Amino acid sequence: MDRRPEASFVGWGVVNKLLKFLLVGASGVVVNTALLYALYQLASLPLLVASPLAVEASIFNNFIWNDRWTFLGSGRDKLRRFCRFNLVSLGGLAITTGVLYVLVTLLGVHYLFANLAGISLATLWNFMLSFLWTWREGG
Repeated sequence: MDRRPEASFVGWGVVNKLLKFLLVGASGVVVNTALLYALYQLASLPLLVASPLAVEASIFNNFIWNDRWTFLGSGRDKLRRFCRFNLVSLGGLAITTGVLYVLVTLLGVHYLFANLAGISLATLWNFMLSFLWTWREGG
């Protein structure tokens, strides 16, 4: 076992980022849900219009907080990081939807449990790619 101080610091740094990433994600769920309700229920927009708008607003919220707080992004290349984060989030959406579909239609899992499983896998995907690609140091 490696007992060097910098080895444990690196491990704690990743855990710290993950915890912040999860808190930011929770704020994104609030943004998504509130805006979806406002656009669909109150403004009477079609669901297929309201949902993508709410999703993109939550992605923007998550990007801003992750950039400023979780990963401490510099002012440079913000648009590039935002585009990367959108791509990563699109992959997360595909994972969530795919897991949901497979678990519900092929295995008969209740849709709420299947959705949680999909979100869990997508969160891992989103964090790993955000850490390794979107906010990669020097990239």
